[in-house]
Amino acid sequence: MSKITQSIWKLRIHQIKHTGEKPYRCTQCSKSFGDSSTFWKHHRTHTGEKPYKCSQCGKLFNESSTLRKHHRTHTGEKPYKCSQCDKFFNESSTLHKHHRTHTGEKPYKCPLCSKTFAYASSQNVHKRIHTGEKPYKCPVCSKAFNILSSLESHERIHTGVKPYKCTACNKAFITSSTLQKHGRIHTGVKPYTCSVCNKAFTVSSSLKSHERIHTHVKPYKCSVCNNAFTQSSTLRQHQRVHTGVKPYKCSVCNKAFNASSSLQRHERIHNRV
Repeated sequence: MSKITQSIWKLRIHQIKHTGEKPYRCTQCSKSFGDSSTFWKHHRTHTGEKPYKCSQCGKLFNESSTLRKHHRTHTGEKPYKCSQCDKFFNESSTLHKHHRTHTGEKPYKCPLCSKTFAYASSQNVHKRIHTGEKPYKCPVCSKAFNILSSLESHERIHTGVKPYKCTACNKAFITSSTLQKHGRIHTGVKPYTCSVCNKAFTVSSSLKSHERIHTHVKPYKCSVCNNAFTQSSTLRQHQRVHTGVKPYKCSVCNKAFNASSSLQRHERIHNRV
C-alpha cells in the first residue's frame, strides 16, 4: 500500500469519527463499530479467542491492553497517582473510582429506593436487598448469602478458621468486624452515643437496644403470654418461665436457675459462709 493510499485510508477512518458511521457489523449479534480494531476485539467475545499470553504466568487475554494491566500485578508497577492523597494504582479506572472517596461523588442510584453509591458493584449488591437474590450458597449447609464476603465469613464457622487475632490478648475471631468490636474492650472506645441521654456504647446493636428504653418500643413478643420486651435476650430469659428450662447451675449445691443473674445472687450465699 503506497503512502498516498495509507493517507487516504487514515483520513477515511478519521472522518468516520465525525459522521458517526459504523461500517463494521458483527454477524453474531448485529452490533456495529466505527473501526476494524474495535470490531475484532468484540468478535473475540463470541469466539472466545485469547491471543495475548502473559509471559510470567501463562494467563490468556482477549485484548493487549488487558494483558498490559495484568502484567503490572507481576511487576508491582502503579503508574496512576492520586493528586489528593498520593496513593498509587495500577489502573486508571481504579484511580478514578478511588477519587470518589475524596469528592463524595455517588453516580449510581438505586431505581427502587433512590439510595446512591460510589461504585456500580455496590449498587448491584444493594439491589439484592430488594430482589431477595442470594447467589452465594454454602456447600456445607446450603445457607445462602447476597455477597461473597458474607459467605466466606460464614464458611469459617464450618472450618473453624479464625484469621483475625487480637494483639492485646491473642483472642482470635472469624471476621475483622468482630475483632474491631472486641478491640474496644481494651481501648475503652465507645463510638455509639445515645442522642437522648448521651450514654455511650461499644457496639451499635447495644445502642439500638438502649434507645428502646426512651422510645418504649418492645419488638420482641412472647408467643405464649404476649408479654413484650425491648431486647431479644430478655425475651429468651422470659420464655424459660414457660418452658421451665434452668440452664444456670450452682457448682456448689447444684441448684438451677433460669437466669445467670439469679445464679450470681445465689452464689453469694456460699461466698458468705
